[in-house]
Amino acid sequence: MDKEKEKKAYCIRRFEGCMALERGLEGGPLPSENWGQADKLSDFSFPWLAREEPSTIFRALWDDDLFYFRFEVTDPDVVLGAGENTMEKVIGSDRVEIFFTTGDKLNPYYGLEMDPRGEVLAYETRYPRQFNWEWTCPGLEVWPQLTEDGYDLEGVIPLETFRKLDCLHQQAGKPYLKAGLFRAEFSHGVGDDAVIEDWISWIDPGGEVPDFHVPSAFGILSFEE
Repeated sequence: MDKEKEKKAYCIRRFEGCMALERGLEGGPLPSENWGQADKLSDFSFPWLAREEPSTIFRALWDDDLFYFRFEVTDPDVVLGAGENTMEKVIGSDRVEIFFTTGDKLNPYYGLEMDPRGEVLAYETRYPRQFNWEWTCPGLEVWPQLTEDGYDLEGVIPLETFRKLDCLHQQAGKPYLKAGLFRAEFSHGVGDDAVIEDWISWIDPGGEVPDFHVPSAFGILSFEE
């Protein structure tokens, strides 16, 4: 994993306690106090803009069965896209995104784009941009919440999903994901339908035009005890 050492990395802390008890009989999001166990990742930026970015915070936890994640987004101008289907709604909206991949060649990799309403655009794709829009993420659940400052979005993915997709990698007995974390930061422009589209990323992918669908946009999410 020598190449991985050069990449940005985030530690997913193992949840201490009974996750099932915390979530209740019906499942659902974790009570907010439990997220204090997770490391806070706030190292996001505008790779293609020379200005300060609004706050984006990512947190993650895990247990024997599930990967838990949470985005906390500061956004005073939340854009919710209209449309006749999920793709149209999500593509036109502010959203947070997680990509995870089988390897550095992105052959294949998987995308989850999630808007403040909890609409999810999921896809399998191969580099460069060969999309399978029929794919869905087995076991994914999300819980959105609009806030005074923007929105939060929490979700879970079974670890078995990562295993079956060959995306749960191992190094020295420790599992990790090769993953990208992104945010579409939209705002209303002049005119009823005008929308300004900007892009925020954990890792600067490089390149002259905005593009998260490249190998350089991925880092490491490591599962730590």
